[in-house]
Amino acid sequence: MSDSHAVHPGTNVRVIWAIVRLATSALMAAAVVAQFVTTFTLTAEKGRDVETTLVNFFSFFTILSSCLGVIVMLVGGLWLLTRGAKKQWEPRWMSYVWISVGTYMVITGIVYNLLLRGYVLEQGATVVWANEVLHLIGPIMFLLDLVLCIARRPLGWTAMGVAVIFPIAWVIYTLVRGENVTSPVTGDPYWYPYPFLNPYLQPNGYFGVGIYVIGIAAAILMIAALAVWRTRVGRRADTTEEEPTDDVAVETESQTEAEAAPAAASPKPVKKR
Repeated sequence: MSDSHAVHPGTNVRVIWAIVRLATSALMAAAVVAQFVTTFTLTAEKGRDVETTLVNFFSFFTILSSCLGVIVMLVGGLWLLTRGAKKQWEPRWMSYVWISVGTYMVITGIVYNLLLRGYVLEQGATVVWANEVLHLIGPIMFLLDLVLCIARRPLGWTAMGVAVIFPIAWVIYTLVRGENVTSPVTGDPYWYPYPFLNPYLQPNGYFGVGIYVIGIAAAILMIAALAVWRTRVGRRADTTEEEPTDDVAVETESQTEAEAAPAAASPKPVKKR
């Protein structure tokens, strides 16, 4: 069999995981849309403020991380099916995005199932299957992706710092906005997406909220650190240069062989007697 017909190492695995990524993206997108429709159907029935409800909907960390997850799974799946079939590593920026969004999705699953699983919401406000997709299935799929680390570029520890930027910005936004929004559901002169961030529900007010924030921040750093460590296992961390393209690598190899060929072919000098 000639080399031109040889299968690129890992091609079958990459194709299978690309399909899994695309299916996960579609399922998560359907879940977000289903929850969106249900939320605004209920809003219309109850005659609530639509604009506030819209902003509130996209102020949930679950919704934001899931929307990012849909995009990342879609782009990552398409990349594996196209350019990923010929390259060893995905682009450096893509690896950074995967570490960050993967961490957010895993944290979403952990926080929901530890702190919010039994929290009672308004009747008819939650789409049960969509809730499980966004808080259980999605996080599990992102965890698997971080563990399998298919085509993930070895990263430096600075990726941890990148991963915490969005959660920090979200917490600041949530706490500042919370005091300036009237809840469309209860009519309270404040609104917080989660009870552990609501100082009016915590025995120690903002101090209690701060404890939760610190704990979740520590969990984010830990998961991001493990995800970065996984990219470095058995590999050399690459934080500066992009992986050379296959064409460049082949050209370099050909040049090296061409330079070595004359030396190998040249006969040894014969001593004259």
